Amino acid sequence: MPVSVPARALRGLSEAVSGLPRQYWWLWTSTLINKLGAFVVTFLALYLTTERGYSASYAGLVASLFGLGSAIASLVAGVLSDRIGRRPTLVAAQLGTALFTAVLGFTDGQVAIAVVAFLVGFCNNATRPATSAIIADIVPAEDRVRAFALNYWAINIGFGLSAAAAGLIATHGYLTLFLLDAFSTVVCAVVIFVRIPETRPDAPAAPADGPKAGPAIGLAGVFRDGRFMAVVVLNLLLALVAQQGSTTLAVDMGRAGITATQYGLVIGLNGLLIVVLQIPLTRWMEGRDRTALLVASALFIGWGFGLTALAGSSAWFYAFTVAVWTLGEILNAPTMMGLVAELSPAQARGRYQGVYSLSWSLASFLGPAAGGVLLERAGSGVMWGACAVVGTVAAGGYVLLGRRPGAALAKPDVVATGTARVTPADAAEPERAATGG
Repeated sequence: MPVSVPARALRGLSEAVSGLPRQYWWLWTSTLINKLGAFVVTFLALYLTTERGYSASYAGLVASLFGLGSAIASLVAGVLSDRIGRRPTLVAAQLGTALFTAVLGFTDGQVAIAVVAFLVGFCNNATRPATSAIIADIVPAEDRVRAFALNYWAINIGFGLSAAAAGLIATHGYLTLFLLDAFSTVVCAVVIFVRIPETRPDAPAAPADGPKAGPAIGLAGVFRDGRFMAVVVLNLLLALVAQQGSTTLAVDMGRAGITATQYGLVIGLNGLLIVVLQIPLTRWMEGRDRTALLVASALFIGWGFGLTALAGSSAWFYAFTVAVWTLGEILNAPTMMGLVAELSPAQARGRYQGVYSLSWSLASFLGPAAGGVLLERAGSGVMWGACAVVGTVAAGGYVLLGRRPGAALAKPDVVATGTARVTPADAAEPERAATGG
């Protein structure tokens, strides 16, 4: 008797979530809670222009300062994750985010709002390197792509629901959004503090009759890692393209006569497709050639945005282009995160994750401005054509990296090792903590 579609879907979901450590699921839960309450970032520009009456240029400046804070946090939090630990860095960042988010709701004056927005951006992005390092610490290498995909899935579920709820909540006053956002972030900090032990690997012991362990890898050492930095640069190229989805695309659609309602439905397709397709596509991706996946993702992202030049005034065609680059996003995110974790030495995972996160922060800082200038001065065709070119260049870069012996897309010669510290409560179940069984 054939198995029904719902039954196959449930079986696939069960297989996708099985075998991961319980600490991972507490981290996953905290991520979901955090994104369910992530109201402020989504509605900040609207709040500043409609509620506070500031200009669009000022709202853009605040967004840039938020991105600048995120970029600085990528490096600082990466270093702290390796020096003082993942858990204290993550908890401190979440509490700081909660504090400054609440303060932002009460802040008045352009300078004060800009300063607090910078601090919110700093604390908010400081959670990323620590979170990624924890996943790399506690999840076996063969399960990391799946683990990062599920975490990405949680982010998009939370973001989609919070964006829908925020519009309704804002009718009762924007201050409610700020306070609920701050409260959800405090809840996340409590979950991390109570349920997740410190996972920073212990320094490997030197053999009694052998040489001493080499010096710890500093931040400068990460930037000197040519293999890793090649991956970061290629990711920056794709991130610059991807940033156009939340900025330049809206402007272009508005010029084409697409209504705000239609824009909301079109861009909402991005989150919907990720929620629906991330799990089955991640299972399909397992065991497949990593170079091919990254090349395909770069082409889907670049040419998905490139096709926007042909959309005209058709909301349906815009939706088609969103579906194309969303597919690239689904293929890219878990594959890239698994690669970064694999390339990161155990004792420097925080720093490596921080530098990788920096590529996204720089893209959020530079991408909207570059896209806006190109759209304004060169026109829609050149703007979206440039996205296709950049995506193609990134794809070519992945091909070259994949062909080089011992290159970034191949597994490192030495797999980073290290033992994660666990609390006495976790030590009672060593086998389950290690295997998630």
